[in-house]
Amino acid sequence: MITVLLVEDSLTETEVLSYYLRQAGLSVVSATNCEEARMKLSQQKPDLVIVDVILPGQSGFELCRELKTHANTSQIPVVICSTKGTEVDKLWGAMLGADAYLPKPVDQKELTNTVLRLTAV
Repeated sequence: MITVLLVEDSLTETEVLSYYLRQAGLSVVSATNCEEARMKLSQQKPDLVIVDVILPGQSGFELCRELKTHANTSQIPVVICSTKGTEVDKLWGAMLGADAYLPKPVDQKELTNTVLRLTAV
């Protein structure tokens, strides 16, 4: 089963996104900040990471860059999912190594298609 690590500090967003992902038959592990995400990553390597940009402490952009520059996590696809959806934000995400950028509110079909495309073997 495909496992997704969802890094999101909003309980409502976590519930909505988790529901969408589970509807697609995926397993979801969630974290509310980057520190918790790193802890979960050390316990289990997910097939994909979805990260919000605005998080308490370290930003999702920083976590994305960190994941993409470390050898043991660089191959994990990262999807940035944020209300910060300007072209500059999308460009910044791409420069940091994000594999996709989805603006909020997230469309269920677009989320599902993006995750399945990036985790296809």
